[in-house]
Amino acid sequence: MIEKMNLENILFLDIETVPEQENFDELDSEMQSLWELKTQYQRKEDFTPESFYDRAGIWAEFGKIVCISVGYFTLKSDIRHFRVTSFFGEESKILKDFSNLMNNHFNQPQHVLCGHNAKEFDIPFIARRMIINQIQIPNKLNLFGKKPWEVPHLDTLELWKFGDYKHYTSLKLLTKVLGIPSSKGDIDGSQVGHVFYVEKNIDRIVIYCEKDVIATAQIFLRLRREDLLIEEEILHV
Repeated sequence: MIEKMNLENILFLDIETVPEQENFDELDSEMQSLWELKTQYQRKEDFTPESFYDRAGIWAEFGKIVCISVGYFTLKSDIRHFRVTSFFGEESKILKDFSNLMNNHFNQPQHVLCGHNAKEFDIPFIARRMIINQIQIPNKLNLFGKKPWEVPHLDTLELWKFGDYKHYTSLKLLTKVLGIPSSKGDIDGSQVGHVFYVEKNIDRIVIYCEKDVIATAQIFLRLRREDLLIEEEILHV
């Protein structure tokens, strides 16, 4: 049960992704054709492949990671802190730095990862981009041969479903109904590509990503019926 889990053993995470190229016409002809095939059912007749390309960031084959933010609890002498840090810059460096964190600090049997919809999006996306970038996948992300109960991942979306697999609840909606201060600032996920390529404002993306990590941790605390974090307990490192 999550109430009995040691908070210090959980690494909360969130990623931000963008299309791998800024514009559709920067893809080679084969990738353009593959994009058209990949998205034909999502686009239907409403969008051309080119006009749909701003959504390429949600597919690991056509997108890339521009930020991974993580957060973890430290509990010393009954003083609770939540430490948040981010990896950003060139994608292969982001992935290598995240892999080093996993291998050196979150590689014990008791350690687990936690995100909102992370089992469906964040974790598979990270693993796929590591393969594409020829980076060895950390043990905690390598699920080959593992039984469902052996997978060291938690997902606040899955916890909120309570077995209802048809149900989807966004992070923004869940924080609202649980009385948690909103994680969302002045941008949303659909605007990350514009902020990255046009505004070239990675700091804005990092802030947005870290807010999502904090919100996920707050949801986890609420599910445990524990006090929410206050601003003084959150440390950006």
